[in-house]
Amino acid sequence: MQDIGMQFHIHCKQGDVGRYVFLPGDPGRCESIASYFDDPVHIGMNREYNIYTGYLLGQKVSVCSTGIGGPSASIAMEELTAIGADTFIRVGTCGGIALDVRPGDVVVASGAIRYEHTSLEYAPIEFPAVADFDITAALKAAGEELGYGTHVGVVQCKDSFYGQHSPEKSPVYYDLLQKWESWKRLGVKASEMESSALFVVAAALGVRCGSCFHVIWNQEREKAGMDMSMTEDTSGAIKVGIEAMKRIIAADIKRGK
Repeated sequence: MQDIGMQFHIHCKQGDVGRYVFLPGDPGRCESIASYFDDPVHIGMNREYNIYTGYLLGQKVSVCSTGIGGPSASIAMEELTAIGADTFIRVGTCGGIALDVRPGDVVVASGAIRYEHTSLEYAPIEFPAVADFDITAALKAAGEELGYGTHVGVVQCKDSFYGQHSPEKSPVYYDLLQKWESWKRLGVKASEMESSALFVVAAALGVRCGSCFHVIWNQEREKAGMDMSMTEDTSGAIKVGIEAMKRIIAADIKRGK
């Protein structure tokens, strides 16, 4: 167990955060998430880690941004866990892959493709990156109840944003394009950058983690000439995450957990 004093990167200590934590990537999204808390307080910000703490259903909850990619996300989870957090929901954005995934929809990750390298320092590649079942079920139920187009399935995670969007510019274009074709044929729902690392780190630390995403765009629908409009309004995914966390908290209270 780490020293529970001030954490090196997030600049928080025991008592600053709740056991229930939202993990957006964008520091600017934290205030929007915290607006759903009762009595939210801005704890502080260091590097990419912007942190607020408040209450949901009478239980202390927090939001901590993680920046972009697995390395910074894993640092956040490590340090938050060291000071008492044990339940995490990533609320992020993604690009659709499956043709039925439209901008404005919500994708819930049941698992993630480990096409990144952070998770390799926590588990061998044979170990799957799987979301917590209860959190996944809560996210699915919340998305459907709130009326959003909700898709549950595997997402692809990578380290290079432009490796997805401009693969032909890379010297290893042949590998990127072949792998992308594999993801499509396997029915992968969407692409993002953090969940596979978070799921594996959560397994290593013995904590719970799930993910939901706002779909910004779907390049495969674009290639197919299908109608769609780009949307960066993440409020839907935030509402789904908040409702799902309430369900998890209520279930924990009921079980006396």
